[in-house]
Amino acid sequence: MKEKLLEKIKERKLKVGIIGLGYVGLPLAVEKAKAGFLTIGFDVQKNKTRQVNRAENYIGDVVPQELAEVVKSGMLCATDDFSQISQVDFIAVCVPTPLDKHQQPDLSYIEASAKQIAKYMKKGTVVVLESTTYPGTTQELVKPLLEQNGFKCGTDFYLGYSPERVDPGNRIYKIKNTPRVVGAIGKDAAEVIAQMYKTVLEAEVAVLSSPAAAEMEKLLENTYRNVNISLINEFAMLCHKMGINVWEVIEAAKSKPYGFQAFYPGPGIGGHCIPLDPYYLSWKAREYGFHTTMIESAMTVNDKMPEYCVSRVADMLNQKTKSIQNSKILLLGVAYKQDVSDYRESPALKIWQLLEKKGAAVEYYDPWVPNVRVNGEIKISRPMLTADMIKEYDAVIVSTAHTNVDYSLAAKNARAIFDCKNALKCITERENVEVL
Repeated sequence: MKEKLLEKIKERKLKVGIIGLGYVGLPLAVEKAKAGFLTIGFDVQKNKTRQVNRAENYIGDVVPQELAEVVKSGMLCATDDFSQISQVDFIAVCVPTPLDKHQQPDLSYIEASAKQIAKYMKKGTVVVLESTTYPGTTQELVKPLLEQNGFKCGTDFYLGYSPERVDPGNRIYKIKNTPRVVGAIGKDAAEVIAQMYKTVLEAEVAVLSSPAAAEMEKLLENTYRNVNISLINEFAMLCHKMGINVWEVIEAAKSKPYGFQAFYPGPGIGGHCIPLDPYYLSWKAREYGFHTTMIESAMTVNDKMPEYCVSRVADMLNQKTKSIQNSKILLLGVAYKQDVSDYRESPALKIWQLLEKKGAAVEYYDPWVPNVRVNGEIKISRPMLTADMIKEYDAVIVSTAHTNVDYSLAAKNARAIFDCKNALKCITERENVEVL
């Protein structure tokens, strides 16, 4: 089986299936198709499959012309008919792995995908899970599901894990040039999966000893960021109490050529991975009677940042003899990071909810996010940022630092600005500005 698969990879005769056509799946599907592999994208959302088949791009990291080319050439198509899994040789599972209301891993999307694969896959298929999850998922959950119809892992199919490393909005590192990590059940499976990624990507592929090691590696990546962001957020709060500008301190620390990597404070952390991954790790650790004390403390700090930012805004308004109740507040940015349209887990939305609970009237301007759902309601961005519009509000909160927003206009016309991202660092006249 290994030799046949390696030959198919070499000759570009391997047919690829991508389950999940979101921020991870669609860019991966385009890259597979560009590399010469006939690719089928699977998704339960018919609107996504229709958009792909019409070459309508809905993911910022996908180049529209590249999507159009692979669809027009017939190298990429999409469907909600999972019976077509029987036609593919290599399946990458790129479905969401959210937390439930109890902050515990929700693997229902992975489970549903594995059941569909087991129902239709043929012998000689390679299955790779890319969704972020806890160590043991591939071996303990996916493998038994794929074997339920009589196939045996390592003999009838190969199974592995290769964590996605998508960084939305990153202009340097995309899927194609970001190094990969692979962990598989068996050396043959690892060799085939690694060779597939090497063929498609222009980056190194590191092969680990097991899927669990690769799953843990992904959690380490994002927990590392979570912990360091919490450290700098605590520094920001302490510096404010001491009358010290934390941003100045960070820039000075960056001058050291070794032993320091700069992280920056903010109103909280967003996106799908960094806020969620530590919860996966701490949940799994409890199975072994281990408490991730430092990690959980970091999560607590970051989770409280939206509340801290609202308290700072309330203090600013009080200084102007204005209550936060009945005040009008403008959020500049609701995306979770700079220059992306993704607002999943955005701290700006948590700030919005907290402000409304305190009686404030909240609106927003974000050139990247034309509409957003808050408390079950669709909110529409203000169409333009103008001097007169800014003057309507009692306070402005810079919650996302987009590069195409005129922050100098805000500084000149706002009654009060709370800058969570140091976006106004070049503004010299800043009597009305407070920085996190």
